[in-house]
Amino acid sequence: MNISTKDYIYDELLPRVEKPGRYIGTEWNSIHKDTKEISIRFAFCFPDVYEVGMSHLGMKIIYHLLNHQKDVYCERVFAPWPDMETEMRKSDIKLFALESRDPIKDFDFVGFTLQYEMSYTNILNMLDLAGIPIKASQREKGQPFVVAGGPCAYNPEPLSDFVDFFILGEGEEVTLEVIDAYRRWKATDKSREEFLAMVAEIRGIYVPSLYKVSYNADGTIEEIASNNESVPKKVRKRVVKDLKNSYFPDKVIVPFIDIVHDRIMLEIFRGCTRGCRFCQAGMIYRPIRERTVEELVELADRLLESSGYEEISLSSLSTSDFSKLNELVEKLVSKYESKRVGLSLPSLRIDSFSMKLVQEVQKIRKSGLTFAPEAGSQRMRDVINKGVTEEDLVKSVEAAFITGYSNLKLYFMIGLPTEAMEDVQDIADLGYKVVDTYYSVPKEKRGKGVNITISVSSFVPKPFTPFQWEPQDSIETLKEKQRYLRGAIKNKKLTYNWHEPFVSYMEAIFARGDRRLGEVLYKAWQLGCKFDGWDQHFKFDTWMEAFKEAGLEPEFYAYRRRELDEVLPWDHIDVGVSKKYLRGEYKKALKGELTRDCRVVCTGCGINLLEEGGVCK
Repeated sequence: MNISTKDYIYDELLPRVEKPGRYIGTEWNSIHKDTKEISIRFAFCFPDVYEVGMSHLGMKIIYHLLNHQKDVYCERVFAPWPDMETEMRKSDIKLFALESRDPIKDFDFVGFTLQYEMSYTNILNMLDLAGIPIKASQREKGQPFVVAGGPCAYNPEPLSDFVDFFILGEGEEVTLEVIDAYRRWKATDKSREEFLAMVAEIRGIYVPSLYKVSYNADGTIEEIASNNESVPKKVRKRVVKDLKNSYFPDKVIVPFIDIVHDRIMLEIFRGCTRGCRFCQAGMIYRPIRERTVEELVELADRLLESSGYEEISLSSLSTSDFSKLNELVEKLVSKYESKRVGLSLPSLRIDSFSMKLVQEVQKIRKSGLTFAPEAGSQRMRDVINKGVTEEDLVKSVEAAFITGYSNLKLYFMIGLPTEAMEDVQDIADLGYKVVDTYYSVPKEKRGKGVNITISVSSFVPKPFTPFQWEPQDSIETLKEKQRYLRGAIKNKKLTYNWHEPFVSYMEAIFARGDRRLGEVLYKAWQLGCKFDGWDQHFKFDTWMEAFKEAGLEPEFYAYRRRELDEVLPWDHIDVGVSKKYLRGEYKKALKGELTRDCRVVCTGCGINLLEEGGVCK
């Protein structure tokens, strides 16, 4: 791309689109290097709009990590919104990186983060817009290697036709090892295939072309086998054992426009010990590893100074499980109260809610409170191993009301295994009990105008969870449960939010899909599917047409109960949690039996065997 083309993008293209701030790329703390002094170029691609991608902590970490390498230039790429894509295709502008506005087809790596399944068509669309062959088998030497990581990479099979290799697990260390292998490969005259064979020997790297899948007559998988003796039969995820010495940026890019999470994200620990049976993150991000309070306060100092932000969000899967949370909050509040720097505490658990903690946070600024009972009945909470009771919820919301909160959000799921309509009714009943709790607090202590928002999502079975064998509720059943809840929630103090189940249906298909879904994905993209996570762009009928053209039945993937001894599409991936453990948890779920927090007693999930010497702390 020459200078005049870059100027055309800035002067002619951007004034014609809805939010030009998405594409400018000169934000505060963005990194700009002289490309003449760079030998490796990496395009970090988030397959969604700028406002969503810029809120992703993983991008912030890898972006700055790679740019710390003198010979590496990492730049950001987001999915252009349809108005921008139209202008780009009309003017034959290839997808470009924000910092340099160079076309990414000339880069060494094009890396995608896979945060949710409904972004997959955007990946194909971005490759096409970039002028990069969509299918990995069609790429030649001199074209970028397409790599993907993130939580959805743990079942990489639906994308195996399009991605050259996947990074499984935490990326700080393994990404640098891949870059080092590329340096060595680039100095030779070896083929693309030889580079893929090189990186396949790095732990945490999965190269789909080096594995073959065979199927039984009924469509289930017969075997997943490597076709190269040098690659492992099972690919083990990567774990950063020592967070204290791991990389974390002391600067973040400050966007020109509002983004979803426009604040500092301070990662306090990784992993979760609770063992909720529906939660993929709780399984794949094990083991738990904490940062020290001293390290976190120092990081907060540097991030605030370099960004000018006025809010810090403590980031983790379950913030209230951080062992030194009270100490951390007290130190941060004490230090920044005079500067009016706010503190938000997402992911608070009902059974560990602290009035003292919330009062500390409120010294600066009152933020919203969200609790996630997940299920309305105690029976269902035991099935999913949530480990909280109705009494826990009542005590927590009462404490919140006493401290002045009057607007709360409650998150639930419908469609969980063994759920009956009585359990759905209990969601509404629990909402009413929360309202009653508000009115039980003396007027002089409570805030005014109570409103409880009940948000209900549809359960999606995910790989590497005890429910990975379960069918999803049918669309009709989920709609029936939604209608029932609408009828059961009549109080004006209760707001009921829900989503149509069609997207959840597609998510369930791709979450547990096999390689054959690549053809469906490709056809759906050809038929115009993209931005499938956005209601205004999702085309359910088009997806069904794509399945028909590919000769596959979507119900096979969404509604079929898997046998416990069945070969699953992700069985060649090792996340450290054993299949034996997941089977045991599945059987306990059907009996409504609880499993204790593994910080109290080891439950034998297998993660401690993933690394020599163990990794649980």
